[in-house]
Amino acid sequence: MQQIWTCPFQLSTLTLQPYFIMKGIAHFAVGVASAACFPGAVEAAADGTPLYFVLGGVFGLLPDTLDFKFYRFFYRHHAEVMPDPLNPDPQIVADAITGAIDQAAESGVPFRIRLNTVRLGADLWQRYTVRFNLPEKQVEVEIGPTVDTGGSPVTPAPATPSNASAPLLVPVKLDYMAATNIDIFEGPIFQMTPGTDGTVVPEFIPWHRQWSHSFLVGLMFAFPAWLIWGWLAAAVVATAYAAHVAADQLGYMGSSLLWPLTRRRTPGLKLQHSGEALPNFSAVWLSCLFIFWNVSLASPVEVSAIRLLLWGVVIPFVTIQLLRRKLGSTAR
Repeated sequence: MQQIWTCPFQLSTLTLQPYFIMKGIAHFAVGVASAACFPGAVEAAADGTPLYFVLGGVFGLLPDTLDFKFYRFFYRHHAEVMPDPLNPDPQIVADAITGAIDQAAESGVPFRIRLNTVRLGADLWQRYTVRFNLPEKQVEVEIGPTVDTGGSPVTPAPATPSNASAPLLVPVKLDYMAATNIDIFEGPIFQMTPGTDGTVVPEFIPWHRQWSHSFLVGLMFAFPAWLIWGWLAAAVVATAYAAHVAADQLGYMGSSLLWPLTRRRTPGLKLQHSGEALPNFSAVWLSCLFIFWNVSLASPVEVSAIRLLLWGVVIPFVTIQLLRRKLGSTAR
């Protein structure tokens, strides 16, 4: 049976797929590379004290750790939708979303709704897609294929698509992607946030990249590091934390860069999906090159910057692009 109900300030206790976040190894590598920017950190590591590199890795990971391991469990929502696994009805989902938007517009306060996933088995999920079609002024929901926990389709989408739509009665602005696939683990929360201009903004997983992804919070963590280990540790902590936030800004979601001065997320640059393999591999690879270069500066062996750029950046980049073009033409 399809279900939607209000649940004032219910605690979220389920597991969640990491939606479009950079993988932990990439943030860890960027944090360590940030520490390598400081000659004192490199010298300490050479003397057998890797403290600053450890701090760089830890605080490079910390913003997402705070969100996904702690904060999301205490984030409250007002309503949720549970589609029937035997016969998921897209119309109920579409009506619930537009109802949440209307509620926010009428009350003038944010309204949060969770869209639960549809689990069919131990490793089988029913995907459905929610799309905010602003030109047509409607919310569209389409039932897609069944997928495994890795997100790979197990069966194709229905030959006759099962979809539905509901009209948007108030103007909507997007600060994220227009379409969202909902398939595995825990479903996302959308916060319908009313604006001062009469619009409503559907904020995707609003508990993510808020206070934890602020440059000012990074400075707050740097202060106790300065009291415990000194100014160099404080500089490493602040730099690694800021590097995480800056890397996330290359994606779509953005972050609340100056919390608590502002709680709104600054939109990302939309250059990449940070959950994709190539951006994450590139971040790790470039971080390793950066660490190697900074360590080499403290070494008696001279390393040519031009040769490092050629063999470490230019040749791999050109090779990957050529392979992608070749594989793309073969697929066509």
